[in-house]
Amino acid sequence: MLAAILETDDPERLYMGLSLLVSAASAGEEARALVGFGALRALFDPPPPTHVIESEREPFRATLSALRDTALATCDVKACAAAAQATGVSRLATISTPQFLKETAGARLVFV
Repeated sequence: MLAAILETDDPERLYMGLSLLVSAASAGEEARALVGFGALRALFDPPPPTHVIESEREPFRATLSALRDTALATCDVKACAAAAQATGVSRLATISTPQFLKETAGARLVFV
């Protein structure tokens, strides 16, 4: 199992975290994610990427959206309950951080 804690609001780092999850899921591995404060808004409304040239920003955004949708369809992606409450973003099911860690004990853990 791959377990990822997505905290960043940086769309490029978020892209990498989602890529890891989707790659694991496509290889038949269980993939789970806990979306924290920073990533919760960025997952659905990412800011412009800073390291992507202007002419590639829209294609990057489209690819990031497709990657997000694939992760939501193939991985178990939940929001940190405290983050969802504090930010008012409620588009995902929620789980507490201690419960997520308990349920993913023994998994490869990635923090983005």
